[in-house]
Amino acid sequence: MARTVLVTGGTSGIGRAVAALFAADEAEVVITGRHCDTVEPAAEELGVRGVVCDATDPGQVAALADQLGELDVLVNAAGGLPETGSGDAGSGSALDGLLAQWHSSLAQNLLTAVLTTSSVRSQLVAGGSVISIGSIGAERRGGSYGAAKAALAAWSASLSGELAPEGITCNVISAGYIAGTNFFHGQMSDERHRALVEETHNKRAGAVDDIAQTARFLASPGARHITGQTIHVNGGAFTTR
Repeated sequence: MARTVLVTGGTSGIGRAVAALFAADEAEVVITGRHCDTVEPAAEELGVRGVVCDATDPGQVAALADQLGELDVLVNAAGGLPETGSGDAGSGSALDGLLAQWHSSLAQNLLTAVLTTSSVRSQLVAGGSVISIGSIGAERRGGSYGAAKAALAAWSASLSGELAPEGITCNVISAGYIAGTNFFHGQMSDERHRALVEETHNKRAGAVDDIAQTARFLASPGARHITGQTIHVNGGAFTTR
């Protein structure tokens, strides 16, 4: 019987690569995104089901859960850099703009996962997996984005303690620099690219498939005793021991 997989933020970048890989494995894949003009073409191209859902909106997340049945795999891939300009104009103080930036980071990179996972929790089946996409920014130079990703890892570890007795694993994939996405909104310079590659041990940028393949493994029978972990996929740019 085909597994059912939900991938938030599945219209581009890492989320899209994850959805494509599970779809290639003949899973029933559902992707979400905030805008109809990106969700519909992505779903058609991937051969999956697309649902427009802003994962920071509790009402939309609850409506998404109502459209789903039993769920084998949840991949929380929605996220991104904080929206700029929020709270700057006419805010009254620089602190208003700072607060808006932090709210944006936390909403996109932590609360999307918290709300989505909470909404579908009762639908996750034994033997299932919750996988959230983190970032090397949680370890260094991450600002509000990195702090949100660090919180994501802490929340995921706590959630594992709740879900593991039900036979559901819960892990974070902490991605290093991944080339070929729109994450940096065209602001990645050649110099910065070379510096990030130089930090790795294998001297190459990451690819979306590196993360997708890790997600596939974490949702496989061979990873059933891996839970509560942050798996670092960064070519050695950040090491653990």
